Amino acid sequence: MGIHTVTRRAVFLDRDGVLNRAVVHNGKPYPPSGLEDLEIPPGVGKACRDLHQAGFVLIMVTNQPDVARGTQTRAGVDAINQVLLDRLGLDEIKVCYHDDSDNCRCRKPKPGLILEAAHDWTIDLTASFVVGDRWKDIEAGRRAGCSTIFIQNGYSEVSPKTFDKLARSLTDAADWILQKTTSLKGEQK
Repeated sequence: MGIHTVTRRAVFLDRDGVLNRAVVHNGKPYPPSGLEDLEIPPGVGKACRDLHQAGFVLIMVTNQPDVARGTQTRAGVDAINQVLLDRLGLDEIKVCYHDDSDNCRCRKPKPGLILEAAHDWTIDLTASFVVGDRWKDIEAGRRAGCSTIFIQNGYSEVSPKTFDKLARSLTDAADWILQKTTSLKGEQK
């Protein structure tokens, strides 16, 4: 007899610009330089709690290339991540510390971090969501087979061409996820 594995659904969340405010210079987003610059927008904690209560695994997936570039330390990134983990009740954090030239499998827009988390947590990617504020987040989610929500923060850079939902904030994205998954449950009865 085969072993039946229960699959979970997840919401994969980008860090800077989704869970915390990005520091914007000349229309381009940057991570906070340290804990003193970390700001969690109003409503983010409640959005995470609501998604958790609905049964979603919450996994932060983030590119942090400033470590490879030498402008940020891994300890500095990890300190910010620990605060987000503790305050927002995330289940796990997956980080790519590489730069584009490293050509790793984990740097978004490649879906490596999402695929790794899906394996570790037995996640059904087709029932899961990626929330991001840059085209690389959305492309990684699309490549992984997830529904994608683009938070439009008005950066002066290329926006994703396709996504499932345009949102103003994580609160807006969470409301849409919860509405969509509640209506799907109703259709299955």
